[in-house]
Amino acid sequence: MTTRQPKKRMGAKEIAAALRSRIDNGAIERQLPPTRVLVEEFGTSPETLRQAVGILRAEGRVTSQQGKGVFVRRVEPIEFAMHRFERGDRRDDVESGIDDWKAAILELGRVPSQDTPTVSVERAPADIAKELGVEPGSFVVARRRTRRVDGDPFQLADSWFPTEVAFDTPLMDEEDVTMPGGILANIKNRQYAQTRKVDKLRAWVLTADQADRLGLPTGSTVPVLRHVRVGYNSAGKAVRCMVTIAPGDLNTLVYEIED
Repeated sequence: MTTRQPKKRMGAKEIAAALRSRIDNGAIERQLPPTRVLVEEFGTSPETLRQAVGILRAEGRVTSQQGKGVFVRRVEPIEFAMHRFERGDRRDDVESGIDDWKAAILELGRVPSQDTPTVSVERAPADIAKELGVEPGSFVVARRRTRRVDGDPFQLADSWFPTEVAFDTPLMDEEDVTMPGGILANIKNRQYAQTRKVDKLRAWVLTADQADRLGLPTGSTVPVLRHVRVGYNSAGKAVRCMVTIAPGDLNTLVYEIED
């Protein structure tokens, strides 16, 4: 007599893999089936299913809406031309409030928007202090923005300025400010206008605060790019350090190199 072995119960990782496959092949297009349906299908417990959904949420595959269910996170990535951004003949339009970043997104046929900037005076973290050439712990001005494409958060753009650059200028205003050539080219007799910029790009792990601003769960495993652009004036002084946090599934940063 042959004894039938009980079917092995699927773990959270295996269930997540099965659901991920269905999302990728289009079998699940918009919303995951209700919890009770998936629990019965996979022969698992509600807690194990929650863990599986948590894996997909950390990967940026799904989002949860209280009382409504779990939805597939479908976004179209952008190819952002960093070699054109803030260079040469900038695309700032004061009347419409379209700055160079928004203009670049419009050129892609997408809809740009930006959350109201927050401005604070705080002590510079060690890495920012190094880029700005100030002593660690020196007071600097931080101007933080969340940039959206088609309504979804695509990038965080946080700019840091020495206090002598930002004080008593529109950089202290918590509102979108558009000026031809950028704010630095229009303040304090142009002494802080950027004449040279240096870019640095590396992989990054989201902090809890950054994940929250991007609408991702703490501990998200979405690959992230950290782009740092340091601007210098004609005297060689660092006048701005802009740090852009760009989820890798949403952003391709493009550089065109000319001989």
